[in-house]
Amino acid sequence: MNSATLFTLNAVLALMMFGIALSLTTADFRRIAKQPVGPMVGMAAQFILLPALTCLLVWLIPMPSEIALGLLLVSCCPGGSFSNLMTYLSGGNTALSVSMTGIASLLACLLTPINFMFYAAINPRTHALLSDISVSVTDMLTIVAFVLALPLVLGIACAQQWPHFAQKSEPFFRFISLFTLFGFVAIALFMNWQRFIDGASLFLLAVIVHNAMALLIGYGSATALKLSVPDRRAITLEVGLQNSGLGLGIIFTFFSDLTGMAIVAAAWGIWHLISGLSLSLFWQMSDRKRARQNTSTTRCFYES
Repeated sequence: MNSATLFTLNAVLALMMFGIALSLTTADFRRIAKQPVGPMVGMAAQFILLPALTCLLVWLIPMPSEIALGLLLVSCCPGGSFSNLMTYLSGGNTALSVSMTGIASLLACLLTPINFMFYAAINPRTHALLSDISVSVTDMLTIVAFVLALPLVLGIACAQQWPHFAQKSEPFFRFISLFTLFGFVAIALFMNWQRFIDGASLFLLAVIVHNAMALLIGYGSATALKLSVPDRRAITLEVGLQNSGLGLGIIFTFFSDLTGMAIVAAAWGIWHLISGLSLSLFWQMSDRKRARQNTSTTRCFYES
């Protein structure tokens, strides 16, 4: 990719993050300060457990270095706006989900580059590959700040200054976010289609197993601390549905020659939509079944 194309892609990604920030208010941050347990559990699962266990996974299971590096990068990305929608449809704590997305995106400005470079460096399978490319943490911090920190700050400021505009335009930007994700996925697959076809089973297996692990980490962490069911669902989806668009933006900028990384991030972008929708439908069905059982129990009680 030439420099103009890369700038355009990163600018579009920044626009997507600006749209996410329009849904954030100071009340979201005050809510976290008053009830910090849920967000802290989610952030720990997102930025500590998931990258560490992903590093262990790609260390123990034989796989090509580019796939391992791609999984590591995705695991270091924050949750995306899709998790907010799926949390709402799942009957989860949507306010917690939105708050976590905002906080995670801000933390990711530092933690995504640092986590990725750290775990890629200590893993024997990815260390040599990363050394050959010679990407510095400073370079990655700069690009992540451009596509995450700056648009988030501007979006929050815009929402505070012009709340009516933010409320009216937020659905449009949410559509842009989803459209951008599909666009990044389509570009990655188009550029590497033959290799994807040749190794589709391996790429898909790696992504499906890794996504399942991410969802289980989120759910297990929230369950271990005995959080409420709505909070568990929010944290599960926030940890399990990564911002693979950010991952693809980083790959296009720094790892354009590593087609395996791009395919992994693109496959993640497709699969996490499927897994998120499937999990949401499962929870909806479970809630309806439980509601019918409760209604039946109540009716039997009064009839007796």
